[in-house]
Amino acid sequence: MSKIKITQIKSSIDRPERQKLTLLALGLKKLNASKEVEATPQILGMVNKVSHLVKVEEIA
Repeated sequence: MSKIKITQIKSSIDRPERQKLTLLALGLKKLNASKEVEATPQILGMVNKVSHLVKVEEIA
């Protein structure tokens, strides 16, 4: 599996509760926080749901 780096670039304030919980499940608690995770289908699905709040970079 490849790894991806997920960085939160927008605030979760005024977002639906579901999107806030998705960010927490990804391990993102603060603005500009980053997390390196395996690119599994489950993770990619969560990233897709909050794609407007995060930036994704692939790690070689």
